[in-house]
Amino acid sequence: MSTAANRPVGPDHVWSVDEHLEDILSTVRPLDPIELQLPDAQGCALVDDVMVPVSLPPFDNSSMDGYAVRVTDVTGASEEYPAVLDVVGDVAAGDAAPVQVGPGQAARIMTGAPLPPGAEAVVPVEWTDAGLGGGPASGMRARAQAPEGAEGQVRIFRPAETGAHVRPSGSDVRAGDRALAAGTVLGPSQIALLAAIGRGTVRVRPRPRVVVMSTGSELVQPGEPLAHGQIFDSNSFALTAAARDAGAIAYRVGAVADDADVLRSTIEDQLVRADLLVTTGGVSVGAYDVVKEALTEVGEEEGGGVDFRKLAMQPGKPQGFGAVGPDHTPLLALPGNPVSSYVSFELFVRPAIRALMGLPEVHRPRTRATLTVDGPLRSPEGRRQFLRGNYEDGEVTPVGGSGSHLIAALAHANALIVLPEDVTEAEPGTEVEVVLLG
Repeated sequence: MSTAANRPVGPDHVWSVDEHLEDILSTVRPLDPIELQLPDAQGCALVDDVMVPVSLPPFDNSSMDGYAVRVTDVTGASEEYPAVLDVVGDVAAGDAAPVQVGPGQAARIMTGAPLPPGAEAVVPVEWTDAGLGGGPASGMRARAQAPEGAEGQVRIFRPAETGAHVRPSGSDVRAGDRALAAGTVLGPSQIALLAAIGRGTVRVRPRPRVVVMSTGSELVQPGEPLAHGQIFDSNSFALTAAARDAGAIAYRVGAVADDADVLRSTIEDQLVRADLLVTTGGVSVGAYDVVKEALTEVGEEEGGGVDFRKLAMQPGKPQGFGAVGPDHTPLLALPGNPVSSYVSFELFVRPAIRALMGLPEVHRPRTRATLTVDGPLRSPEGRRQFLRGNYEDGEVTPVGGSGSHLIAALAHANALIVLPEDVTEAEPGTEVEVVLLG
C-alpha cells in the first residue's frame, strides 16, 4: 500500500477533509472475490450481474384455492343460475402432469399449482359450493378427510374472465432479465430472489473484517467499578457498532493502556483477523499519545507506516492513516474524544469499509436543509465544521453544542450539519448541507 504519507509535505501541513479522504480511498482496494453459499453471502456485495436463467413463475399457476375452468362454461353464472361442472380431479402444487379440463369440466386446484391444460381461469372456492350441494362455501375439506371432493359436480355462482386468479409465467421476472446488479448488497429479499431463480452460490466480495481498539489508561469497561479520574470506554463500542452498520464483521478489543509496546504487540496480534484496523485515542500532541509513538515508525521498512496529520476540520483535527504488518493492512487512527471519533468514522472509516466491499457508492447520502435555530451558528475560519443535528422534512436543527465530548447529544442526532471552511457564521433560515446518518 502506498499512501499520501509519501507526498513531500511538511510536518506543519494542514490537510483538508477532501485530501485526507481521497488519500484513503485511493489506497484502499476492494477485497478479492469469493464464491459463497447463499446463507453465507448475506451482507456481501455481488461482484457480477446475476441474470435470470428461468422465468418466474416458470409456469402459469393459480393464485387461489378453487376450481380451474373454461371461461365459456361459467359465463353468466349466478347464485340463482349456477354453472354446474363435472370435477375431473385435483391439481396440487408440484403436480407434474395435471389433468386436462374439457368442455363442461372443472379441476379442483390449489394455490401455486400449475393451471391444467384447457383451463383459462380459476374460480375461488368461495364462489362455489365446493361440491357440497349447498350455497357458497368458505373453503375446501382436506383431501385426506374427503377424497371424493375431487369428483362429482361443483356449482359455480360467479363468472370469471380469462386469466382471472392466474399468475402468468414470467409475470415476476423473465428468463434473460437481470435479476440483480453488480454491487448489490445481499439482504433477505435479494437472497430469496437468488434462491427462486436456482442460484445456490454467488460470487461476492466478503464483508471486511474490522478490528476496533480504543487506547487510554483512564478507560474502564462498562459494568466495572469507576475510580476517580477514570471514564467508561464508549468509543470502542460505538465504532464497533458503526462498523457493523457499515457492513463489516467487526471485532472490539478492550481498551489498551498508554504503553507503546503493549499497543504494538496488540496490533500485531490482531492483524491475523483484520482487513482494516481502527484505533481511537492517542493521536494528538500530548506526552501520553501512545498511538503516534507506537505507529509513527512501524512498518516503514516494509513500505508501509502510519502518517499522522492535522486536518482543517472540527471536530477531528488529529488523524492518522497508513498501513501496518506484512500484508500492509490499512489502519485509521481516530481522535479519542467521543464525538470526534464518531464523526471521523462517518467521514473516513465508513467509506473505507464500503470501498473494501467494492460498492460503487461509499458515502452517506447528503441533502440540503433549512437551518432552524434561535441564533447564528459560528464556525472557526478555515475549518470545515460538522455539527450534530436532527433532520426532518427539509429542516435541520442543531442538537447539543459543538464540544467534542458531548456524547449525549450524539445519541439524539440523525444528521451532521456541514459548515464549509469559508463560513464563519450561519444565520437561522440559511440553507446548509446535511449528511444523513440513518
